[in-house]
Amino acid sequence: MLTSNPFAALSASVSPAVMQTYVIVMMVLVVGGTLFDIWHKGSATYFFASWRKSRDGGARRVGGGTMAGIAVQTALSEGLTSAEFGPGRRRIAHLLTMYGFLAYVVTTFIMVFWYPTPATATPAILPLLWVVGALLVCVGGYWFWFFIRVDVSAEGHTPFRLVRADLFVVSLLASTTLGLIWAGLQAAGSAWTTVFLGLYLIATTVLFGSVPWSKFSHMFFKPAAAFEKRVSEATGSRSNLPPPADKPETFGSARERPSHY
Repeated sequence: MLTSNPFAALSASVSPAVMQTYVIVMMVLVVGGTLFDIWHKGSATYFFASWRKSRDGGARRVGGGTMAGIAVQTALSEGLTSAEFGPGRRRIAHLLTMYGFLAYVVTTFIMVFWYPTPATATPAILPLLWVVGALLVCVGGYWFWFFIRVDVSAEGHTPFRLVRADLFVVSLLASTTLGLIWAGLQAAGSAWTTVFLGLYLIATTVLFGSVPWSKFSHMFFKPAAAFEKRVSEATGSRSNLPPPADKPETFGSARERPSHY
């Protein structure tokens, strides 16, 4: 399982063209769902209006070079390291999930399009990264779900309580978990392989097809919001606002770790 391409083995019963078409459809659903979400919520209009206000309404003018530097800083800080979460469990869980998901998606794409059959040998690193990526998603996602979620850790609700805002993380965990189970059963030659393949496809379709109703597109909005915030700080347009309340530790005590957000 760790070194065998599960999609190449699947090609014995499912045409590679069908698998590739499915992946393309999922990509179209993500792009289309994100664009619909932007249009429906007016996110792009709000962002560009806020960005122009920050750029033109501040006490200082920011040149193109400074703007490019801010974009790089945003990508390195909020984009690659999730610095907006600050130190602690929440940031670690988010990074595990994010980089695991990237490895999981990228290796799936490569194996389906470049190594879709056993006739073309798959480099052992690809299925290994696919498994590791799915496991990282599970570690970060289940850690967040059972121990870090606000309504669980701070408000005392049961971790099995579901609301619409949970659609993204639930479908993501279902997709990676069922994918790992399916790949393991396939490698073992189990009779349950087809059943879990169907469940895996259902969960994955929900994950990528529910973008307008889940927090999937949130991963694209957060860097944009972080960029706008940095621009407003550089131009001084935030100078008449109070500093952000991003120090929750001041509300805790020496005996108890604060759990509010």
